Amino acid sequence: MSSATHTKGAGTRETTSRRSLWAGVLFGVGVAAFVDEAVFHQLLHWHHFYDRSTSSIGLVSDGLFHAFSWFATVLGLVMAADAVRRGELDKRVMGGGVLLGAGAFQLYDGIVNHKLLQLHQIRYNVDIAPYDWAWNIVAVLLLAAGCWLLLAAPRRRGGAD
Repeated sequence: MSSATHTKGAGTRETTSRRSLWAGVLFGVGVAAFVDEAVFHQLLHWHHFYDRSTSSIGLVSDGLFHAFSWFATVLGLVMAADAVRRGELDKRVMGGGVLLGAGAFQLYDGIVNHKLLQLHQIRYNVDIAPYDWAWNIVAVLLLAAGCWLLLAAPRRRGGAD
């Protein structure tokens, strides 16, 4: 594809923001999932993604979870690279998306995976309440920071720069 096909700033502000946001969200989900899997599953051995079966099944579920985290991370980076190539990456919107993605992943994990589906808990054989509170409070703080960053992003009026 020739460089004349994609000119710098060719997309509308809405398209630029949407692409930057989704690149950030996917990257944020991927990084949060990777950190969760690497730290809590592999390094600390606190749990597996699926703890309601054997350790072997837990390890397989961790492998699938790890693959998901890398898929989301790489897809987010590919989308960001494409936006950079097009001259359309909005770094503040992407940064807000990263925080939203990480917070959404963590809140989903803390509420749906831990409590509703009971796939696993953060830890076992301890008072789980402080861990649950910390996990979900950090998730809400990430979401709030992402919203703040998105709301603080400069707006273009009438399509003009």
